[in-house]
Amino acid sequence: MAALKWASSHVGLRRSILWILLLALLVTLLGTLVWLAGRYEASQIQSRLEADAAETVTDIRAGLTRNIQGFQALQSSERTPDTWHLPAADMMREHREIMRLEWRSESLKTLVYADTPYRSPVFERLGRETTQADVSLACTTARRLSGAAYSTSYFMPQPDGLGFEMLDMCMPIMVAGRLSGYIVATYSLQEVLSELVGKQVARGQSLSFTEADGTRLALYGTASRGSRIYVAQQLLDLPGNTLVLRLESRQGTPAFFPNVLTALVTAMSLALMAVLFLLARDMRRRLKVEHDLGEALAFRKAMEDSVVTGLRARDLSGRITYVNPAFCEMVGVDAKDLLNQSFPSPYWPPEMADTYQQRQAIRLAGNNLPREGHESVFMRPDGTRFPVLIMEAPLINAVGKHTGWMSAILDVSEQRRVEELSRASQERLQATARLAMIGEMASLLSHELNQPLAAISSYATGSLNLMKDEAAGDWPLDAPAGHLSNDLQQAMSRIAEQAERAGKVIKSVRDFVRRRDQAREAVPPRALLDAVMPLVSLQARKLSVTVAIDVDSSCPPVLCDRTMVEQVLLNLSRNGMQAMQDTQVQPGSGNAARVLTLRVRPAASNEHSSWVEFAVIDLGEGISPEVAEQLFTPFFTTKVEGMGLGLNLCRTVIEQHGGFLGYEAVQPRGTIFSFTLPVAPPPGKKLSPSGK
Repeated sequence: MAALKWASSHVGLRRSILWILLLALLVTLLGTLVWLAGRYEASQIQSRLEADAAETVTDIRAGLTRNIQGFQALQSSERTPDTWHLPAADMMREHREIMRLEWRSESLKTLVYADTPYRSPVFERLGRETTQADVSLACTTARRLSGAAYSTSYFMPQPDGLGFEMLDMCMPIMVAGRLSGYIVATYSLQEVLSELVGKQVARGQSLSFTEADGTRLALYGTASRGSRIYVAQQLLDLPGNTLVLRLESRQGTPAFFPNVLTALVTAMSLALMAVLFLLARDMRRRLKVEHDLGEALAFRKAMEDSVVTGLRARDLSGRITYVNPAFCEMVGVDAKDLLNQSFPSPYWPPEMADTYQQRQAIRLAGNNLPREGHESVFMRPDGTRFPVLIMEAPLINAVGKHTGWMSAILDVSEQRRVEELSRASQERLQATARLAMIGEMASLLSHELNQPLAAISSYATGSLNLMKDEAAGDWPLDAPAGHLSNDLQQAMSRIAEQAERAGKVIKSVRDFVRRRDQAREAVPPRALLDAVMPLVSLQARKLSVTVAIDVDSSCPPVLCDRTMVEQVLLNLSRNGMQAMQDTQVQPGSGNAARVLTLRVRPAASNEHSSWVEFAVIDLGEGISPEVAEQLFTPFFTTKVEGMGLGLNLCRTVIEQHGGFLGYEAVQPRGTIFSFTLPVAPPPGKKLSPSGK
């Protein structure tokens, strides 16, 4: 039995403790809800008070603006001090907040004024001069702003022992864009509160103007009694002065109803469960997002560390904010020495730092950078320079704001080396192919022409021998009488001479193709022209061309392969005459329109080398830009039967002599082809086997 009682009492005690805990919890919950309801009602009262304060400031500012419009209307027509006083007095009767209205000159001298009719003049005791400094400062501000400006507030004592807190408003009077005076209005801050603020706002509340430190300047209205004080403050920002409007209200203890309590308990319970559910879901999402973000950051870091392209980020002022390992390895500088570095960068060559800095300033000033990139030169700590290709783009953050610039840098030194090797290989291949083809043609010409040229030479030699026998009297007895004429003998000599010349040409071309050393000799320039003149004159007669020779007698002998240079002169002369085939010749004018000039004169020289210039000048149609692009290209020709090797061979021959072959247009028509040859050394100087 005792045990049963003990058990029963123990259970009752536990129940009592449980009920006490539940009651304490309920009381705590109710107290919390009551406190929350009071806080809510207090916040509502405070919000309404803030709204009333903002509305009050708006009303005061609107009233002051209307007064300024009235002042402007007061000066809208031309008035004299006598005619100004009456409308000013009428305006002050309508606006009790204005204590005094003055019309001042440009020098702030008072021309006329009017005091409020509702009280004695406010400046009667101390006079207006005591506030002259405030008026001057306000008018100076008004003139600078080209509009009304306000002075700081000041206290003006009155004869009855009281006083007013006032401020002055100064408005410039502009006539035809020129300052002609000022309107100065003196406001009473207390009257501003009573006249410009709505009466319903001041009911049960107190309004006051205070300074920034809390000093009260003017008070209007009385706050109703209550246990709690609510305060709202708003700034009244005027040109030249700023006042603080303070609005006070007293309220009793907030009312509370049981139905509100029930609704709040239910709402809070539901809100608590909803918050717990949302919090758990948000936590799961947050953990998943953090995991994904960590994976993304790790992947990006691994990717940035593995790429061979240098990456560099800079902010809007040009400071480096990020570099990847590839960039550090490229420039040979650690990341800690690059971050937060501005211009000039440590990897810029010193001699190019100014140029780079100007270029970067121009580039970073714009928003649209070229995506194709630009080339530059960087420097490693050991002074090694290497070319790079830089591609830059704006760096935009997650909210779309431009925060800097991102650059991708490629080291193109190896690429440039490969390109240079490839270009040199292509040039060698082209030269080899050209020489191989020319060699085949030269071998073919040598094989095919040697036999007929040998026959021509043999026949010509036999003819000369027969003519010699006739002249010596060794002619057979049965031979017909007579002898060969001198003209025939000269013609046969020409046959032998040209046959021998053709053989030399073929041999020279073959030696040229095989790169054999060619025998060079000192030849007078005139002798080179005389050697080709018979063939040039023959073709000139066929094409009705006049050949003119202009040789400077001061030109010394040139060192050259005579046969090859004669071929160059012959080829250029034939091209010049053919260029004038389509030139029309007027009847009776001779060949004045078809003149081929062969000119020789000294060229530009120095103490180490001297040169002679040969020029072939025609009066043809000239060379078009399309033809000029391929003029020296092998196998390019504009002639129907041409092979396109003449000018290319001519240029190669001249370049082997160390000279230069070029062309230029002649005004108003025609073309000059010119080339240079070195001057032969003095007779006592020994030449090398190659003639150099």
